[in-house]
Amino acid sequence: MMNSPSAVPLDLPAYDVSPDRGFLPSHDPVTILGGSWPSSLHDLAESMPKLLAARQFRSYANAHQVVLSRDRGAEDQDELRCAGRILSFAGQGYIWEDPQRPADRIPASLAVAWYDVMTHLGRPPVLSYASYALDNWHRLDPHKPIELGNIVLQQNFLGGLDEEWFVLVHVDIEAKAGQALSAVAKALETARQDRPEEATICLEQVAEAEEWMVNTLLRMPERCDPYIYYNRVRPYIHGWKDNPALPHGLVYEGVEEFQGRPQHFRGETGAQSSIIPSLDAGLGVTHEDDPLRHYLNEMRDYMPPKHRHFIEALERMKDDSGRGLLYGYVRDRKQREPRLWESFRQCIHLLGRFRETHLDYADRYIHQQSQHGASNPTGVGTGGTPFMAYLKKHLEETDRMIED
Repeated sequence: MMNSPSAVPLDLPAYDVSPDRGFLPSHDPVTILGGSWPSSLHDLAESMPKLLAARQFRSYANAHQVVLSRDRGAEDQDELRCAGRILSFAGQGYIWEDPQRPADRIPASLAVAWYDVMTHLGRPPVLSYASYALDNWHRLDPHKPIELGNIVLQQNFLGGLDEEWFVLVHVDIEAKAGQALSAVAKALETARQDRPEEATICLEQVAEAEEWMVNTLLRMPERCDPYIYYNRVRPYIHGWKDNPALPHGLVYEGVEEFQGRPQHFRGETGAQSSIIPSLDAGLGVTHEDDPLRHYLNEMRDYMPPKHRHFIEALERMKDDSGRGLLYGYVRDRKQREPRLWESFRQCIHLLGRFRETHLDYADRYIHQQSQHGASNPTGVGTGGTPFMAYLKKHLEETDRMIED
């Protein structure tokens, strides 16, 4: 039996989740803002790669103020996400133009607009995964799928194949995750209604989508070299919390709400994607309450609010003994419904494979690289945490789910 607070089936559209796109926007991201937005936003976006390469972007941003009205709460969400993407890239570019000498304050000409737009989006003024990946692509052929070979980025820092490929792999995975998210929601409902055959089919669909996700992740080395990623891509996505290069955080000049106090925000990281936390919650994978768990919970502050609420809704779906509803249902029927148990095991196995592949990349693309300064450390991730310990721990906790 399921606890009463979770007895309502999940309404995926209410959480901005779809079977075809997962957490990607329901419409392809906007490429051009409407006339009510200042042209200076487009100028920032277009000029950034060349000016960053010449280390002239700070000077340009200082001379070109972005002025927005502060009452944009009713704006079209697609356009707000587009503006948030541009301003987030511009803010990061300003701070990390010279990675060895990051700026410790951002001028009001950029900071106020950045703060206002991100406040309307429900996220802090820092580049987060949503602006870096979810809202940062378009299809070459709008009639073909959202997948590698048919998608390109809208915004880069320096540009180049490695930077492009690194982000697009994530976009492809997000699209492929849609089936897994939809199927795990259906599996929870069929478990609640005690329909084991349908639950089995749903779990097989979850596993199929997870295999697609793993296969896409395995393609990362095809066009993203570890050395180039570490030295050309990674320096621009760091944050200013637990970062030795910005130990006192960042001052957002002109943002009255911050009252001149330095702010501390995490950098962009895959831990801000809602996919794995959702699958953990839906499948009943739990992690010990330790500092790393607190870090993962903190990452939710950087997710779009509806995606955060989706994870929370999945986590509330428990059986009467306090276990995850689906895990408890399957585990209790392990002997009399062997196909159900095996389909669940396959879901957990593939979730572990995804984590294992990610761990391998973290080692190759970051940990094994040669650190040349405090601004791009190899011992902590762009979110500011000891990522190797975090990834290993959560892989172990995933694998324990199906130990006999």
